[in-house]
Amino acid sequence: MLDERKTAILRAVVEEYIATASPVGSTHIANAQGVKVSSATVRNEMAVLEQEGYLAQPHTSAGRIPTDRGYRFFVDHMVAPGQLDSEASQQVGAFFDTAHGRLEELLHQTTNLLAHVTHHAAVVVGPRGETAVVRSVQVVGLGGRAATVVAVLSNGTVENEQIELQGEMSEVRLSAVSAHLQAHLPGRTLDSGRDVPATGDVELDNVCSIAIQSLATSAADEPVFVGGAASMARAFDAVDTVRSVLHTLEQQYVLVSLVRDVLSRGLSVAIGAEHGVAPLVSCSVIVKPVFVDGEQVGTVGVLGPTRMDYPQAMATVEVVSDRLGRRLSDGGSN
Repeated sequence: MLDERKTAILRAVVEEYIATASPVGSTHIANAQGVKVSSATVRNEMAVLEQEGYLAQPHTSAGRIPTDRGYRFFVDHMVAPGQLDSEASQQVGAFFDTAHGRLEELLHQTTNLLAHVTHHAAVVVGPRGETAVVRSVQVVGLGGRAATVVAVLSNGTVENEQIELQGEMSEVRLSAVSAHLQAHLPGRTLDSGRDVPATGDVELDNVCSIAIQSLATSAADEPVFVGGAASMARAFDAVDTVRSVLHTLEQQYVLVSLVRDVLSRGLSVAIGAEHGVAPLVSCSVIVKPVFVDGEQVGTVGVLGPTRMDYPQAMATVEVVSDRLGRRLSDGGSN
């Protein structure tokens, strides 16, 4: 554990580097609030903090910058549960007070909201459709042997899957498929929908089976929405770093695994190499589960450079997680 003076100096370095992205010198820190000692004393303390792994000196004549260990100490010991500033609080409140429409649109817009307020990339993982109940279902022919099956679920999700038929079917026959599914699927989950009774018509039963299987497979996936990639591009000077980060943001399965792994380790903030995703080693991630009636139904998070404004980002993720959970509890699409 650091003593009071080293803690104050580390805090001042972290906060100044977050604000300026420039190495921090001892003269500036000597005048910082809570420090008030000579530049020589600050230099000595900064040298000790560097030896202990909390600070680094990128160039011999330059000031210091925080390391991942320095940020971790800052987050664990210096960041109190923050309050959103009034402007951000108004933006979040206004969004959820007026949000409506399908679940996918709500989650997509929530991602944009997070990215806009924090100026970082945002990730929202929504609830799987496999646990939701079917409200309505329809099969529509696309011509030839192709058709689309559309199901509206109780969580606001609209599952839309194209299927291939074994042969061409008339609209009348496809309407019969829709009628049978509509008679037996509503009120069931898509997984239990595999047990709908047969019609006795082999062709119709085959299409029903294909439609239900296609929907159930699709609903098992977690919907993932990513926004704010442009903010990440502006956060780094090195072109290679930008390219690596943006490429990783395009890989949704990596982001879902990252979010799930961070939460499984009991963390809400993973800094630099802590999250284990090598292309994002220059980034930190802040995540928070979304709960409805005590059950986790999704996750919200932001991903930014390790020099992100942790208090503001953590407060934003906390508030958005809470508001999204309450919105989904009310019936996300109502």
